[in-house]
Amino acid sequence: MSLSTSLKSNQKMPIKWLIAAYVFTCTLAYGQEDNYNNIDEWNISPVGSSLMVHGGTGLIQTPTSRMLAEGDLRVSYTDNDEYRFWSATLQLFPWMQATVRYTDTRTRLYSPYPGFSGDQTLKDKGIDAKFRLFKESYYMPELSVGFRDFGGTGFFESEFIGLSKQVGPVNVHVNMGWGYLGTSGNVSNPFCDASDSFCDRPGGFTGNGGKIDYQRFFKGSASLFGGIEYQTPWEPLRLKVEYEGNNYVNDRAGALEQDSNWNFGAAYRWNNFDFSVNYQRGNTIGFGINYNFNLHKLSQLKFDKPKRELAAKSNVSSIDDVNLARMNLYLYTEAGFITTSSDITDEQVTLYGQQISYRDNDEAIDRMGRIMASELPESVKDYKVVNTNGSVPIVETVVDASEFKRQARYETTEPNLKGSYKRQDLQAETLASYDPVNTSGFFTGIETFWIQTFGNPEDFYLYQAGVLLNGGYSFNGKTSVAGTLKVNLFENFDKFNFTQDQANSTLPRVRTNVREYVSDRNITMENLYLHWNDRVAPNLYAQVYGGYLEAMYGGVGGELLYRPVDSSIAFGFDINYVQQRSYENDFEFFDYKVLTGHANIYWKPSFLPDTQVTFNIGQYLAKDKGVTVDLAKRFDSGIVVGAFASFTNVSADEYGEGSFTKGFYLSIPFDLFSLKSSKGRGQLPWIPIARDGGQPLIRPITLYNTTEERSPFSR
Repeated sequence: MSLSTSLKSNQKMPIKWLIAAYVFTCTLAYGQEDNYNNIDEWNISPVGSSLMVHGGTGLIQTPTSRMLAEGDLRVSYTDNDEYRFWSATLQLFPWMQATVRYTDTRTRLYSPYPGFSGDQTLKDKGIDAKFRLFKESYYMPELSVGFRDFGGTGFFESEFIGLSKQVGPVNVHVNMGWGYLGTSGNVSNPFCDASDSFCDRPGGFTGNGGKIDYQRFFKGSASLFGGIEYQTPWEPLRLKVEYEGNNYVNDRAGALEQDSNWNFGAAYRWNNFDFSVNYQRGNTIGFGINYNFNLHKLSQLKFDKPKRELAAKSNVSSIDDVNLARMNLYLYTEAGFITTSSDITDEQVTLYGQQISYRDNDEAIDRMGRIMASELPESVKDYKVVNTNGSVPIVETVVDASEFKRQARYETTEPNLKGSYKRQDLQAETLASYDPVNTSGFFTGIETFWIQTFGNPEDFYLYQAGVLLNGGYSFNGKTSVAGTLKVNLFENFDKFNFTQDQANSTLPRVRTNVREYVSDRNITMENLYLHWNDRVAPNLYAQVYGGYLEAMYGGVGGELLYRPVDSSIAFGFDINYVQQRSYENDFEFFDYKVLTGHANIYWKPSFLPDTQVTFNIGQYLAKDKGVTVDLAKRFDSGIVVGAFASFTNVSADEYGEGSFTKGFYLSIPFDLFSLKSSKGRGQLPWIPIARDGGQPLIRPITLYNTTEERSPFSR
């Protein structure tokens, strides 16, 4: 809100009904304790929590403390007369829910300048987060704290503390809210009693939007609100009634007429869809639809060859009888392993090569071990698998052959195949025996790309799609020349009204002229560079590169990475001297030059399962200095959801709209779309506003990606 709001202690609302209902529900809960033998009986109904119109679990206009199942993602559209909402709600952890949202305000234009934004209506993005502090038990309600629209211009900025309790088919929710949720001021702000600084809520927003205004949290007028959600005997249908604490006087769409504080709604589930209808403010009908799925459970039926069954004894009597060509063929067709070199003795067989099919290392070793157990004699005591990238050894896995066969034949009461092998750094004898062949030659590839932006003045959604044609020549598996052509096949970037924003900037335009690079050219050279990389010491990898490194910059650079096998931490640094490429000619440069580089830390904290935190500390393209923090969460399906933010010595005024660089991304394994197991990933980024501060060089190759098999995260 743009106006400061103050407490109005003289306003009183009939909130005693909500409190009475909540107390009555808790009383019922106490009486029912002996009827439940399992705490799970007190979880919400099988239909699950439903969403409010803004996205996020809630009733109609008001949130609740309820959470979804971990990994649940719900994509939603709702229509409420003056507003339309597009939102995506993700249960990132059992205790944390996040929502991103775009709001279309029908009563206002994007800008007063038709030449800039035509007749497009006002769009605004928002981010919500909710944290569960206590889980519901027999005697205690669920307690959560939430923050709505906490970064940006704050259309609906508010905070709330919520309690939820369930008995049978009824959920009762009582909340206290501040900001947008508390504008009616039907109760005194309890924080105001502790400090006068909480009595008034500052207006406007700090910087140029995009910043979290901590100084406004829990300040100004407060309201109690809540309601009930009833699971009908017909499982797909849920009914809702709520009493809200917003008076709609200072809405972004203008002061809205409110004939009643009571809202009524219903939600109906059909397969993975939820359909909702509601009656709000005593005068407005709304409706919505959302699609639900779980990121842990996504999978694709596979038609891979079954794992090989092991006979009681190998048919091969000696190592001289091994048909190596046949075994290598089976390793490729049944286990996705391309053998590039091998070292064979009577007691140990070492295979060097690349895994191209199975992103799950345990699955790959299981399949390879079964093939080797079938094709090799009983005299072989150890199978050693060395995964390489090109001709660079990455990690070795040592399999105890006899123990593996015992586990694979289910000769134990509790089979533990993983206990029969271990992963380790490359040993001296392993490296000494490595003699790859056919390491030189041409290589080619093709990828699809999709570039998208939301909330543009010309149109809400702009996109560009096509293919990336990759190719090059490898000299020895460690040194190569590579390049990529970008071919645009279809787009709507021709709607651009301008190619460089006219906002004042004290920073070099290192990214804000990106439209010049992506428009009016159907075929462009994305990169063309010479590259070398190798393992230079135990756990230490290095690379150097030079040429046209990305669409906007060319130059030279290098990187070192220390990455122990299966360690929760890795670190290194990169340094690059680059010059800005011309958007008029693929081979020419502008005058701007910069030395940029970062110290990089990659950490998988033990207290956050399947999570990785990355810190990149150094100097960016605009010569600003700071740190980028990236938080990524991996789900069982292999999908990774991440968010990042860059904090530098550039002030919000110097940076411009958005105040600092931040964004989100979704990384999806191709395996989810294929009927055969495969490796590789695609990434869908969402960067609300990208300006010139906190912008790194997009290097064509990073050592952390090429050494992924040493300590897999995004498998």
